[in-house]
Amino acid sequence: MEHSLRGMILAILAVMLCMSPAARAQDLGLPDSPVLVVDLNRLFNETLFGERVASELEAESAELAAENRRIESELTDEEKDLTERRADMSPSDFRDAADEFDAKVQRIRSEQESKARALAEENENAQRRFLGAARPVLERLMRESGASVLLDTRVVLLSSDVVDVTDAAVERIDDAIGDGSEVPADVEEDAPDLPVEPQESPPLVIPPQQQD
Repeated sequence: MEHSLRGMILAILAVMLCMSPAARAQDLGLPDSPVLVVDLNRLFNETLFGERVASELEAESAELAAENRRIESELTDEEKDLTERRADMSPSDFRDAADEFDAKVQRIRSEQESKARALAEENENAQRRFLGAARPVLERLMRESGASVLLDTRVVLLSSDVVDVTDAAVERIDDAIGDGSEVPADVEEDAPDLPVEPQESPPLVIPPQQQD
C-alpha cells in the first residue's frame, strides 16, 4: 500500500513537471504572459494591510484637522482681542504686540505643517513596507505566469484585462501577510522602486490676516 501511494505521488509530480508553463498558469487561474500589470493603488488600498493603514491615518488626520480648527479659532479670537485693544495702546506697544502675535502664528503654522508632513511620510513609509512585504508574493505570481515583467497600470498606455493580476495579487497578499501589523519595518528595504502616490495631507492652519 505504501509503495502504491508513493508511486501515485511520483506520477502526479511527473505530470506536473511535464505541464507547460501555460497549462500551469491556466490551472492557477493566471494569464500566460511575459508581461503582467497590476494596479498599485488598488493593490494597497484593497488589501487588509492597506485598509489598516488607511484607517489609522484617517484617525490621525482627523485628530490633526480638529487641532488645526481649534488653533485657528483661538488665533482668530486673539487677533480680534488685539484689534479691540489697539485704541488703548500706544503705536509702539501695538506694533510690539502685533509682531509677537505674528511670530506666534508663524511658529504654530510651522509646527502644524511639520505634523502634516510627518503623516504624509508615515503613509509613504507604510506603502514602502507594504511593497517590501508583498514582493515575494508578486515574484511568485510572476513565476507561475511565466512573466518576466510586472508593470503598474499607471505606466501602461494600453493592455488587455487578461494580463491584469490585481485581484489575484490582493488575495494572495492578504493570505501571506494579513493586515501587516507584524511586518518588520526593515522589510521596506526590499521594496521595488515603483511609483506610489501619497495620500492627501490634512488641512493646515492658515494664519489670520492682521488689520492695520
